[in-house]
Amino acid sequence: MNTTISDIPQGTLADLKRNWKADMVSGFLVFLIALPLCLAISLACGYPAIAGVFTAIIGGILSAFISNSELTIKGPAAGLIVIALGCVTDFGYTAGVDPAADYQAYRLALGVGVAAGAVQILFGLFRSGILGEFFPTAAVHGLLASIGIIVISSQLPIVLGVESTGGPIEKLLSIPSYFMAMNPVIALIGGISLAIMFGFPFIKNPMLKMIPAPMMVLLVAVPLGMYFDIGTEQIVAFAGQDAALGPHYLVDVPDNMFTALTFPDFSGVLTSTGITYIIMFSLIGSVESLLSAKAVDQIDPWRRKTNMDKDLLAVGIGNTAAAFVGGLPMISEIVRSKANIDNGARTRFANMFHGLFLLAFVALVPALIDRIPLTALAAMLVFTGFRLASPKEFVHMYQIGREQFIVFVSTVIGVLATDLLVGIGIGIMVKAIIHVINGAPISSLFKPSMKVENEGDDSATIKVDNSAIFSTWIALKNRIGRPGTKKVIVDLSGTKLVDHTVMANLEALEREFAESDRELSVTGLDGHSQLSEHPLAARKKSN
Repeated sequence: MNTTISDIPQGTLADLKRNWKADMVSGFLVFLIALPLCLAISLACGYPAIAGVFTAIIGGILSAFISNSELTIKGPAAGLIVIALGCVTDFGYTAGVDPAADYQAYRLALGVGVAAGAVQILFGLFRSGILGEFFPTAAVHGLLASIGIIVISSQLPIVLGVESTGGPIEKLLSIPSYFMAMNPVIALIGGISLAIMFGFPFIKNPMLKMIPAPMMVLLVAVPLGMYFDIGTEQIVAFAGQDAALGPHYLVDVPDNMFTALTFPDFSGVLTSTGITYIIMFSLIGSVESLLSAKAVDQIDPWRRKTNMDKDLLAVGIGNTAAAFVGGLPMISEIVRSKANIDNGARTRFANMFHGLFLLAFVALVPALIDRIPLTALAAMLVFTGFRLASPKEFVHMYQIGREQFIVFVSTVIGVLATDLLVGIGIGIMVKAIIHVINGAPISSLFKPSMKVENEGDDSATIKVDNSAIFSTWIALKNRIGRPGTKKVIVDLSGTKLVDHTVMANLEALEREFAESDRELSVTGLDGHSQLSEHPLAARKKSN
């Protein structure tokens, strides 16, 4: 795209005047996707359905004036379901058995959300935006895949209209029994919803493609629910079986949005449960958000770069505000952001318009939400979970290298068997052990060994010794990116090991340099052998 600096939309008020039509259209189309997903994610988290909508409204409107991330959409995401549900569960959530206990668990979780948002604000103020680059790539992919598996295991029973208990592994093992006990009416609506979600990418009709898949699901599932009258307490004969129906199969939201505002209880913040989830929300939520913002930058038609510190600050302020009124945690969400780009958004005000449309909808016609079958929302999340844990992801990690696959699978198993924080810790530990086996000195896992040679007015050569791996990447990147240096050579000839995370980050950094009329060259790998045929595979010094 041939553009001058003055042609690039920057999200200023002047640009709002020039681009409001494109941004408003995109914001409306993203709203159509966001509404059902916000409801689905809220319910999967054990929060009231409206909580996710509060989050998207606040994230859309507030972050547009704080962050410079032009095309990201802020809101609740499937990646935080596991943490949010774990938080309310550990605070006494009973999934409807005791409404009073559920409400108190929700308020305690909101208190944790406010505290976690405050931690994220500190991350932004202390310029911790580079945090997303610390974690090894394979472990991050393993974390996301494990979240996808957990989401599938928790939502598939809802699609089939059956109750489920136990942890992720127990639920996965119980899948055959879910099908044996399924409610035929609910499973029919859920099955059709799943078929739409999985089949929509194969539709070629341009008119149908104008309707987002989640909204298409609602356009089919809501009339089906009304036809079967699933909201009325009754038993009907269907497909040779008796199907028990009732209002608990529909979304429940208050008629007045303002009566749903809920304020946090801070009494659980300093408990062991509170501290654990503050760490998980702030750390994992920040990493997910930063990775999403970075991914969106790579597909921005104008190649604009997000200030990750400002974006983290915006997410932190948004999370604090959302939790104060009853909302879920938010991140920069990748799927809605990609849709935002595809729909022609030009500036961050598309995010604002998506929030305003959500606000108008829940303020004016909340009764329409009560018609949505829960099975339809669960089907959307099953599809989202499948995308996170797609078989292609497992194949892709294996193609990068067997050691990457081991780290990836170790993280997945670790998360499923324990929790997100311990699971990613297991992945990092396995990665470190593999590095030592491949020749990296133990000391180089913690402290980089590098020196600057041939430093001139606008050029420098950075010679790296011992190893170049994920845990020392931030220090290396900070040295490479020092302002004023137009040409940088990274000499890796003295390293015994260069891991995949560093190889991938160096490639991305080479592109960034080229886009800003600078030059980054990576040399010294001729004496290394690749651990797989993948172009970004880890490199090990040949003996």
